[in-house]
Amino acid sequence: MNSLITLSWHEVILGAQLGIFRQIASLKDNLPDNYGYDGKDGWTKHIEGSCGELAFAKFYNCYWDATLNTFKKGQDVGGFQVRTRSSDNYDLIVRPDDRNEDKFVLLTGRIPKFYVRGWMLGKDAKQKKWKQEYGGRPAAYFVPASELHNLK
Repeated sequence: MNSLITLSWHEVILGAQLGIFRQIASLKDNLPDNYGYDGKDGWTKHIEGSCGELAFAKFYNCYWDATLNTFKKGQDVGGFQVRTRSSDNYDLIVRPDDRNEDKFVLLTGRIPKFYVRGWMLGKDAKQKKWKQEYGGRPAAYFVPASELHNLK
């Protein structure tokens, strides 16, 4: 699955504003970076991530509530945890402490263009063959896009 979603520049502004709010809240509350992340480009990660959520909401034709600091307490959009990655070659990341019952969807790309690659349940993603370490960070499950389920 490779559905292209292009955000309008007005949508980019909306998504970027939430990303900015998320980064400021993290700095204000002195929240630690997770999973060995060095935090060097937190602004970019938050802005691209929130725009990825908005792109998925646009694709899935559902409401995006633009939550702030809910972390793993719910879903991002339409019952899915949205994982946005900058490169089209990157896999879906599911971490060992992610909920097994959650649905994870992979989007790749950069503002304003994102591709919806597919989805998988957390429990199905947690297979030994996909468990890897990258960049000195803790092991996670990296599911290739070719293994993901189609949404439509």
